[in-house]
Order: sequence, then C-alpha cells, then structure tokens
Amino acid sequence: MLAQVHSCAVIGLDAQTVHVEVDIASGLEKVTLVGLPDTAVRESSERVRAAITNSGFFYPQHRLTVNLAPADLRKEGPAYDLPIAVGVLAATRQVPAELDDALLLGELSLDGSVRHVNGVLPMASVAHKLGFRRLFVPASDAAEAALVEGVDVYPVRSLADIAAHLCGRQAILRHEHTLNFADDPEPVYPVDFRDVKGQEHAKRALEVACAGGHNVLLKGPPGAGKTLLARALPSILPKLTLREALDITRIYSVADALPAGEPLIRVRPFRAPHHTISHAGLVGGGRWPRPGEISLAHRGVLFLDELPEFGSRNLETLRQPLEDKIVTISRASGSLTFPACFQATKASQPTHSRSICGARRPCRAAARSARRGG
Repeated sequence: MLAQVHSCAVIGLDAQTVHVEVDIASGLEKVTLVGLPDTAVRESSERVRAAITNSGFFYPQHRLTVNLAPADLRKEGPAYDLPIAVGVLAATRQVPAELDDALLLGELSLDGSVRHVNGVLPMASVAHKLGFRRLFVPASDAAEAALVEGVDVYPVRSLADIAAHLCGRQAILRHEHTLNFADDPEPVYPVDFRDVKGQEHAKRALEVACAGGHNVLLKGPPGAGKTLLARALPSILPKLTLREALDITRIYSVADALPAGEPLIRVRPFRAPHHTISHAGLVGGGRWPRPGEISLAHRGVLFLDELPEFGSRNLETLRQPLEDKIVTISRASGSLTFPACFQATKASQPTHSRSICGARRPCRAAARSARRGG
C-alpha cells in the first residue's frame, strides 16, 4: 500500500515542502530510501524501526521504499523521522491515511519519543503560506511554531501520542498562540548603558552613532573601558519591533541557537567573535551554508575586539555586508543569501613604535598596523 505524508526542508532561511511517500511491496525485507538523503536521513530507517516496535506497533517485514520528493533537493537532518514513521503506520493501515492537510516534523528516539529539530519557525511559516491547517511538531518546539498565526500547532511527545490522536482515541491538545509582544516589559540587559560611569565623551559618541546607525571604532589603552562600552550598546538601541524580532528568531532557529525556553528573541543580539574565528564561522558556510556571526548579529551589534588581530580575509569580507546589508554565499550546489544588517563596533589599542620593535626610529610595523586599523 502507498501512503504520503508532508514534511519540510530548510534551505537557507526559507523552507520547502517535502513529500514523504512510503510504499510497501511483497518481497524480502529491505528498506530503500531515495531522494538525495544525507547520512542523518539514511540512518532514520533504523530509528524508525526501533521507535515503531518499541511503541507497540507492527513493523512490516516486507520491501519498504521511502521516497523524499522533490528528488533533486538534498535532504539533511533528522526532521524526517516522524513523517517517515507515520507514513509507515499509514501504509500498514495502523493509522488513517488522510493527512493531506497536515505537516509533520520531528526526530525520533529509539523509545518513540520525539526530539527537538531546528528551523521550526520557517517551516511553520511555509505551512501557513501553503494552506496546511495542522502542524505536528516536537513538544519542545511548539511555542516557537505557535509564533505563526493561522495554523493549528500540535505538540507531539511520542509516536504513540500522534498515532492515538490520528486514530481518534486520545486527542493532542492544540498549543495556543500566546504572543503578546507589545506588552512586554523593558528588557534586562547584561550591561546597561546607564550603569557606565565616566567616559562622557565616548558615551556621547556612541549615542550619536546609535541614533544614526553608524559604525564605531573604539581606540584606547587596555582597561579604558572599550569592551564595557561596546557591550552596553544594545541597551540604547531602539526597542525591537515584532517584525524585527521574528526576523532574528528565524535566523537563530535555523542556526539552532535559540536560548532554552525562549521561542522568541526579544532583545537585540550582541555578537563578539574571537579574532581566531574562521572565515566560515564569521560569514557563514558549510557544505550547505548556515548563518555565520554577521547574520547572527542581524538587527544588533557585531563587536570585533582587537581588530588588527583579525585576518585580512575576514576584514575584507565585511565590506559587502556593511554596504548591502546582506551576505551571499555561493557553493557548487547554489547560492544562498542571508541578512546582515548590523552595527559594526571595533576596538583596538594604540600602536607605539617601541612596543612593537623596541626601536626609537620610525617603525614600519606600526605603520602597517595603522593601515590595518590598529
């Protein structure tokens, strides 16, 4: 018997539906998974088998073919475990096969419990856009999915729970949309600008920079307060709007960087990468690119401490994001564009000729460091 279940794949910061087709035919027991799956998806067959068996259901001892369509889109990650398992149950008529209005996401444990997956917010957005009425997600991700209005979100704790819901034996209570962003209290910042004592000229300069959205270079000896002032910047930036908060949350959801228990980012991000960061870590990258630090700083502050210590390649890469507010990453499989609208704040120490080479004559190393911004 053939069954079809709908799931989703994350591409950059967007999502695309994936149709999980499960076919059971006569023959020796064998599982064939097609549709450009990566290693995590190919391993799902063993997780699905154990989860179905340990949840008290029958696993077919026949030839099983699972197709993830469209076939030319690479599938990665464990989010297809739950739809594959439900597709197997539907193909063996252990649950109803009427799932045309539902979209399923989730990683399965061997005991059948459903684990967290990343990228739930863009998946929920595409579910609403394409007219899906029901969205089944891991219970830990239900609050994040419920940020999107217009789709019923069902928190799934185990494979047995969703099977009982589909069969009508025990309904899963829908997760209510409780977003009330406008009435949020004033956020608490780790470092507040009002608590900084002294440095009046520097604070005045930072206030002007934040008012106009300008980039900043802080230069001074160690202990002058450069890092403290930079960390206090988010507290004097304008309060986030709901649209800006959702944009930031989408990035953090895809990067799997959302704080535990906080489905929505409510304060402007502050990112301070170390000067030893790789090019891919700063800009974004990987076999299928993920957001880097400059995208994680979107709508917030990117702080580069000890600016001259950063590699020249990383510094040159910042030119396009600072001008265009986006970063484009090209790979053989295609190009992806991530948002990168941030306020760049840099800090460096003054360079003295004696501190570099110990000579009293004009120092060429100091000149080179000055040209690099130090």
